[in-house]
Amino acid sequence: MHYFTISLLNSPLELLTYKSKVDIEVGTKVSIHVRNRIVNGVIISTCEKPSFECLEILEVFSFFYSTKQLELAKFISAYYFCSLGEALGLMVPFGGDEIQNQASHDKVMESKITLSDRQNEAFEFLKQHKVSLLFGDTGSGKTEIYMRCFEEMIKQKKRSIFLMPEISLTPQMSKRLKAHFGDSVVMWHSKLTPSQKKKALASIYNGSAKIVAGPRSALFLPVKDLGLIVVDEEHDDSYKSSSRPRYNARDIAIYMGKLYDIGVVLGSATPSLNSYVKFPHVRLKGGYFSSQKEFVYERSIENLSPLVMDYLKQSLERKEQAILFLPTRANFKYLICTDCGHTHKCIFCSVGMSIHQKTRSLKCHYCNFAQAIPQKCVECGSPNLTSSRLGTAEAVKNIREEFESARVEQFDRDAITTANKLRAALKSFNDREIDILVGTQMISKGHDYHGVTLAVVLGMDNMLNMSDYKAREKALSTLIQVAGRSGRKESAKVLVQSFNEDFFKAYIDRYEDFLEDEKEYRKELYPPYKKLCRVLFSHKNGIKAQDAMNEMLGCLQKNSTLNVVGFGKCAIERVSDKYRFEILLRADKSTDIIKAISACRVDLAEVDMDPIEFG
Repeated sequence: MHYFTISLLNSPLELLTYKSKVDIEVGTKVSIHVRNRIVNGVIISTCEKPSFECLEILEVFSFFYSTKQLELAKFISAYYFCSLGEALGLMVPFGGDEIQNQASHDKVMESKITLSDRQNEAFEFLKQHKVSLLFGDTGSGKTEIYMRCFEEMIKQKKRSIFLMPEISLTPQMSKRLKAHFGDSVVMWHSKLTPSQKKKALASIYNGSAKIVAGPRSALFLPVKDLGLIVVDEEHDDSYKSSSRPRYNARDIAIYMGKLYDIGVVLGSATPSLNSYVKFPHVRLKGGYFSSQKEFVYERSIENLSPLVMDYLKQSLERKEQAILFLPTRANFKYLICTDCGHTHKCIFCSVGMSIHQKTRSLKCHYCNFAQAIPQKCVECGSPNLTSSRLGTAEAVKNIREEFESARVEQFDRDAITTANKLRAALKSFNDREIDILVGTQMISKGHDYHGVTLAVVLGMDNMLNMSDYKAREKALSTLIQVAGRSGRKESAKVLVQSFNEDFFKAYIDRYEDFLEDEKEYRKELYPPYKKLCRVLFSHKNGIKAQDAMNEMLGCLQKNSTLNVVGFGKCAIERVSDKYRFEILLRADKSTDIIKAISACRVDLAEVDMDPIEFG
């Protein structure tokens, strides 16, 4: 009889011991009985016969996790404080019965990509470094350089992973890659149907997929002979998972570079200070199409002011296209009583609920609880309810009322719910069937709008004033990204509503200067010079959550290698009917934090290493 330790896939449980009459390779996927349920697990190691009685393994699959996948899972488990089963649950195993028809797919292709001298210099620079940053302005031709890198890998009979934020996985990018690389490209994302996923996996298993493009989940696909990982828009927050395992795909890509001994290219028009400080970079300035941008600033709160409306009117009269950016979904963020000041909050979370006029409802964007819009204040009974902060749906409604003949469309996650809707909206806009596109962050990501000559950017001060050490970086990055969607081929105007004109004006064309100045602001306090960790405690009973926090806090405060920055109730105290408390830690090295938390951790503690959310 053989004995094995097994990790249960997607389970928080520790390793369990099972037996089998046959010897099984480490990394093999198996099924076992756990508490009257049949679940899948992975063989982690062989072991001696234990002193207790073991159940037998039910089934041995042909799927297996490679040695490198197991090593990566162990790193994720240790660094991000999750179980090995949760880390392995991110990964797709290799197939034991894969079709080995690789040779027929390995045709050497002649390059049809022509790089400029500056692009060629950048390409050569990237080849010389294991991890490097391609710091290129919007429209400067970063994608052409990535494609040359992919060609280079194909020549070497290697494969590439191309990571993008989900929001940037556009039909345009898919079309562009497939036009050049044909069926060698596999697109992987959450909107694929089961049959599309099956087809994509078949291409990865049989080796015909040379480039796998997708969001953070693409990093964990079973790609053989991996030679390169490209992380586009490396600054984007969506690379960080908001649930356990709370990993950052950009950082995992860098770790995989070391683990697999392969190249990693990070790319962005507005790179994070972390990457700018840590890795060698090559600068690519100017747009691929030479165009002029004029920035106009209006000292105003977030609203459709007469100046905004006048600019939109001029754009419509010239039969040109415009985009309008808002950092808020739905109509308005909160419903407020003008008599008593009461904010209508979610009954399960301590946050205001957003108005959705289309469904005539209030919706909580944290737990998804929804209810009909009340006609009077629940606190004082007054019918005088108003809303603060403009949102996309309300902006679309107001613009349509002002310009009745204008073709105005909403472009955010409330309106664009499927890949087909995204494809249709982008096609309509590029075919000039839409005059004004109103959207949130989605509008700024990876889309080419060649006919846009006006970009209106609202709500910059809300972003700049967030309680986040990266607020300046996020606000400036967003403005540059949105402005970069206009004037791709023609000259354009960018109208920015902000009381902080001096800040934006100083850095809008000099992002490197901002990064250099930001270094001084962050030194001795924040990443990349310090490591941060947020420990969350949540429970329906607030006293239990607070007691757990206090117990762990007492232990952590005795540790001299780290600094407790703060502790107490979370800014959003209640989410999904659970009360929330937190501890924020700072240290010179991540190992100091990991050792301290491992020694002090209590049952309710949820650990978020390198946090990006502080709400």
